[in-house]
Amino acid sequence: MKPVPVLLITHDDLLWQHWRALDPARWLAARGRGLADLQRWREQGRTLAVLDTGLPRLPSWQDPVWAASLADLRVVVASPSPNDEEGTRVLGAGAHGYCHGYAPAAALSQALEVVASGGIWMGRSLVSRLLRLVAERAQDSQSWDGGLLTEREMTVARYAANGQANAPIAEALGITERTVKAHLSAVFEKLGVTDRLQLALLVHGISAPADSRMKIPS
Repeated sequence: MKPVPVLLITHDDLLWQHWRALDPARWLAARGRGLADLQRWREQGRTLAVLDTGLPRLPSWQDPVWAASLADLRVVVASPSPNDEEGTRVLGAGAHGYCHGYAPAAALSQALEVVASGGIWMGRSLVSRLLRLVAERAQDSQSWDGGLLTEREMTVARYAANGQANAPIAEALGITERTVKAHLSAVFEKLGVTDRLQLALLVHGISAPADSRMKIPS
């Protein structure tokens, strides 16, 4: 298997040396120093990158420039002092991962594997924060499913979006867990989501990449 090209964008020489500990048999590391390098990486037909939040003059994560900067790319954003508030903004800007800049090489490699395969990488506390945001931003039930779901599927979807496991859903609705699973499978297929986090984000009006899969570090 050929190593996968990955652009490591940082102005910090020490961080660059740390990132270079990635297994060269798996990752073909190239160095970038700014967002212009990210654009050139895209033009070369490559997609995977790690971006240091410590870059000078980095735009705010709420800046619309990120929609173009991160389009068609799979970017892990690395912070020397990660926090859930920043992580929420980073993922909202279109990044596919958020981690500690000085995470061990094995952990960074795992994040890259997940993101390269179409997934999302984030920490457990960030997942909890996103789910809390979900609960605070409930929308009208007619606005999120596009009329695609049956009444029972919508009910099951709402329970799942609020963090309920299959067994409590089955008990609440007087159906079997197998039936709950069948309803959720139909919901996922009709709405184009692949997991409960994406479903929760959709139900409560927080967008997420339609083809993403989530990975929570252990």
